[in-house]
Amino acid sequence: MKKFDILTPVGVVVGITALLFAVFTNEGLGMVVFFIQITAFLIVFGGLTAALLINFSTDDIKLLPRVLKESFQHENHDLKSLIDTFVDLSTKARREGLLALEAGIEEVEDPFIRKGVMLAVDGIEPDIIKDIMMAEVVAMEERHKKGQALMQKAGEYAPAWGMIGTLIGLVLMLQNLDDPETLGPNMAVALLTTLYGSVLANLLFIPMASKLEIRTEEEVFVKQVVIEGVIGVQSGQNPKILEEKLSAFIRQENRGNDEEAEEFTNEA
Repeated sequence: MKKFDILTPVGVVVGITALLFAVFTNEGLGMVVFFIQITAFLIVFGGLTAALLINFSTDDIKLLPRVLKESFQHENHDLKSLIDTFVDLSTKARREGLLALEAGIEEVEDPFIRKGVMLAVDGIEPDIIKDIMMAEVVAMEERHKKGQALMQKAGEYAPAWGMIGTLIGLVLMLQNLDDPETLGPNMAVALLTTLYGSVLANLLFIPMASKLEIRTEEEVFVKQVVIEGVIGVQSGQNPKILEEKLSAFIRQENRGNDEEAEEFTNEA
């Protein structure tokens, strides 16, 4: 079950707070108001929206609310519990036969596991089961890539439109050099559009795209464990051997985390 990921909003709040605090410590709270510029925001947001509408199809744009929702959710994958599930299924299949699994399969919450077990119960060959389930994994990756592409492109377009806003502000400023009262507002538009575009890209869109990519990798990894578990149950593997085989995935995941931590320590 997916849960609310507190780290995403916390990260956004920390980033915005850091920016506001930097302004406050330098010039005081009153200067924060000068960083609110509607014209600059409309240029960046309007241009970004237009670029996304041109780049993507209607169906892709409709994914945006769900993609944003996914960025604020997280699913904890309990691999140990997953392995225990397949050990139990394997034990039951060896004692009572594969057909006995059909009776209690509805109690399993994960539809991907249910589908794999039902394929095994139907007597499908292991290679065909693997092909069918991997096809679903590939389809899932493609769906997720569309959402990631939305965030990635938004991260690319936002700074670009910030620069366009800067050029607009500079043109307006140069055209009115003889009017000192317009220099400040035009310069504000010129600089704040770049600021807005950079903040949107580096605080929201690019980190969200990276988070979605990591989530996809985690989900693919879990589904690989499921596929190996289903094949083990279908082929009648000894539950102890199957448990040891699937436990290798946990060791692999932990080893990957340890290697990343060691690399980070060495770089530091």
